[in-house]
Amino acid sequence: MRVTLGIAVSLIVAVAGIFAFSHRDTLSLGTRQIPINNMNLTSLVETDAGLVTAGELGHILISKDQGQSWTPASLSQQRYALLTRLHFKDGRTGLAIGHEGWILRTNDGGLNWQEVAFNPGGEPLLGIHLLPSGAWVAFGAFGQALISRDDGNSWSDLPPPEGTDWHLNNILASIDKRTWLIVGESGTLFRSTDGGENWETVPEFYNGSLYGGLNLGGDNWLVYGMRGNIFRSEDNGLTWTSVGGELPVSIFTHQSLDNGKLLLAGQGGVLLLSDDDGKSFSFLHKSGRMTLTDITRLESGKLLMSSDTGLLPPLSLDQLKQPSGA
Repeated sequence: MRVTLGIAVSLIVAVAGIFAFSHRDTLSLGTRQIPINNMNLTSLVETDAGLVTAGELGHILISKDQGQSWTPASLSQQRYALLTRLHFKDGRTGLAIGHEGWILRTNDGGLNWQEVAFNPGGEPLLGIHLLPSGAWVAFGAFGQALISRDDGNSWSDLPPPEGTDWHLNNILASIDKRTWLIVGESGTLFRSTDGGENWETVPEFYNGSLYGGLNLGGDNWLVYGMRGNIFRSEDNGLTWTSVGGELPVSIFTHQSLDNGKLLLAGQGGVLLLSDDDGKSFSFLHKSGRMTLTDITRLESGKLLMSSDTGLLPPLSLDQLKQPSGA
């Protein structure tokens, strides 16, 4: 009996070995799909190469057909850190910034990117711009500040304005590039009237975080942030008046439209519309729990929006005015 059992076990092992090493056709896994409609995308711009978006796990994607299809850009080094913002000085040269002090540079509109800075364990970078002097500056969490004087190819530490250690969320330029604002945590707002060479603190007018804004032309500015708060200045950023703040959601981005209209967007898919140069805003749209992060206008005139759950289908302003589920 033991001999018979041993022979049976030996046969089973032999057959298993033959099966394990025998040739078998491997099933195709199919074409890899980029989850463009199910990923955190933080920035969206149009360049000479097409539409470029970036965000989750260091992904940078590009579309040459107005957002109908997307392909990965080529990165010299993939760090899998969240990219927070894209900024281009023209149709070809731009920078991407992100967590851990990560900075990437492109000179072909976003098709190929070279890593120019990375600080493992470093703080997130949140805002970047090119000053009139030709220097790039980047700001981020806990007052982090960096400067590049060789068109973004190398970076060094920069003392933050007045030694602040608040989060610096964005840097804004006037249309004529003479006045600059830095907006940040706990109502932080710095102003420069000499092209970003020197900064002064604007007296606090709000104790919540400010995330963005824009120059409306001349001395008129708008900034926005937590809890739907929106402020307007008519004296080049010296004093500010509230023109919003009734929504329990934060506002993160904007897009200027035709005829002086202005669109703001943020948490909960909320969209606010102004048709009087930012003096007042009306509720336009709300959609689920997503957070809208950026907006760009397509050649068709429709709006393409990025969010923490991917790209939304392009929509016209009239389509956005239609009610949507909360």
